[in-house]
Amino acid sequence: MKPKYKRILLKLSGEALAGNQKTGLNYDVINNICKSIKKVSDAGVQIAIVVGGGNFWRGRSSEAMDRTRADHIGMLATAMNALAVADVLESLGCDVRVQTAINMMQVAEPYIRNRAVRHLEKGRIVIFGCGTGNPFFSTDTAASLRAVEIEADIYFKATLVDGVYDKDPHKFDDAKKYDTLTFTKVMNDNLTVMDSNAAAMCRDNNMKMLVFDLSRPDNIYDAVMGENIGTVVSEN
Repeated sequence: MKPKYKRILLKLSGEALAGNQKTGLNYDVINNICKSIKKVSDAGVQIAIVVGGGNFWRGRSSEAMDRTRADHIGMLATAMNALAVADVLESLGCDVRVQTAINMMQVAEPYIRNRAVRHLEKGRIVIFGCGTGNPFFSTDTAASLRAVEIEADIYFKATLVDGVYDKDPHKFDDAKKYDTLTFTKVMNDNLTVMDSNAAAMCRDNNMKMLVFDLSRPDNIYDAVMGENIGTVVSEN
């Protein structure tokens, strides 16, 4: 079976890496996710990954700290997650590079777009840490930006729900799931799947997004193969 996509951008939330323990790193969970990523890589798909940091730090929920400093701490949390995911992928035999938007030369490469693309072309998995490198921007925005920069075929947003709903399905039994929708509707209806900056970035650059449930890690592989899962978001 031939993959539907040649190059993907996969967004992993920090919470997904923590599993049921909610905080820190759950290596059983990460190992299962990475096995699925390796399966995709072995199928010949170029994979770039953006990781969040919510399993270590959620600066936006703290009003006691300067927002810029809180966001900087959050960026460092994503770097820790990037290194952890890289370590597990390497233990599975994958060739991996970590690039960060904040320079930390002793532990990772700086983010350079052309170098990242070259890694992908050589079959290496590239993990992007530190978001955009700027405060006031979420890792969803970073994922949208990187997807556009590396000219990914699609932005995969792996979440803890099986798609996009009109309201929180964990709180409302009558929540309606969308099979398809537009980024304009995401913004106009204030749907919580991503922030407005991320949605606008995808909309304005014709980037398609697939939102799906990561609790079954093989959904990553199934999505690459074109299986009908999750919610497709695109402007056209």
